[in-house]
Parts: sequence; C-alpha cells; structure tokens
Amino acid sequence: MAPLRRLCLCLLLALLLPPPAAPAPVPLRRPDWAACKILSRELSRLLATVKEPHSALEGMQLLEEDLQNWPPRIRCSDACDPLALETNHTRCLHRIRQALQHYRDLLGSDIFRDQPQPQLETTMEQLLHHVQTPLEPPPPHHASMAPTAVWAQPFQRHLALKRLRSFAAVMGRVFNHSAR
Repeated sequence: MAPLRRLCLCLLLALLLPPPAAPAPVPLRRPDWAACKILSRELSRLLATVKEPHSALEGMQLLEEDLQNWPPRIRCSDACDPLALETNHTRCLHRIRQALQHYRDLLGSDIFRDQPQPQLETTMEQLLHHVQTPLEPPPPHHASMAPTAVWAQPFQRHLALKRLRSFAAVMGRVFNHSAR
C-alpha cells in the first residue's frame, strides 16, 4: 500500500506545482543597418571603378537563354519591401546572404584570375559578417566553381559584374530604407 500512496502523493504534488517555464525565445539579432548601408554604398562605388579590359565588352548586351541558372537575386517574394522589413527581415537577409556568397565566390574564381578584385571581396566579406545571424554557421569561403574556358572568361567576367552591379543597386535600396 505504501508504493501506491507514494505514487498518489507524487501525482497530487505534480498537479499542484506550476508548470515548468518555457525556454525564452532567442531574440533575432538585428543587423547593423547603418553599417550595411555604408558597406553597400562602398560596394557600388567600387563596382563603378571596375573597368573592362576589353573596351568592346563595355556596350555589349549578352542574351541569356537559361533563366533558371541565374545567380540568386532579390525577388518580390523575398519580403525586402519596407513594410515586410519592419516586421521580419530574415527572409530578405537570407536572400542577400545567398547572393553575396555567390558573388564573393565568383570574384575568387578563375574568371577574375587576371583581374582580381580584392577590395570588392573584402567589402562583400564585411557585408556578409553584418547580415549573418548568430544561429547560422559562417559561409564557406570560395566554394569550388567549375573552370571556365579561357576564351569565355572576359564574357563571364562582364556578365558577373553586370549582374553584381544590378544586385548591389537593389541591395543598397534595402539597406538605405532600413537604416532610417
């Protein structure tokens, strides 16, 4: 009878005690919007100074057939608009992180071997640091990219810089609004 009485007392005591407290939610680390704004402006400034080694490429428009194989870019569904950023910025920052990692890896690839861009890479690394959330592991540096034929490297470099300039303009708008 004693074990049954002990069990009843334990059950009664469990009912009388308050439930254990739920773990506190991990607060989202807000990025340093002002620093991101400054760095995105610096990135755009640096991109404006990059010159094509072959002047014929400056005015060239390359048609792209494979739209599915484009690098990450900010879309309407990424919630980078001002209203969405005020309530939840994680999806937008995730997309910006993806694109920055992609372009950083491109800058370290063979298409920029004869025209390295260390200042652009450094600025992107700093931006990546500012948009990183504490729960995410740091992104790997320079993932291996498929080698590009030597004759295609100037075209690929031109296309990569064109896309990066476009991305930097949109990213700059996001950070400019958020830094207010």
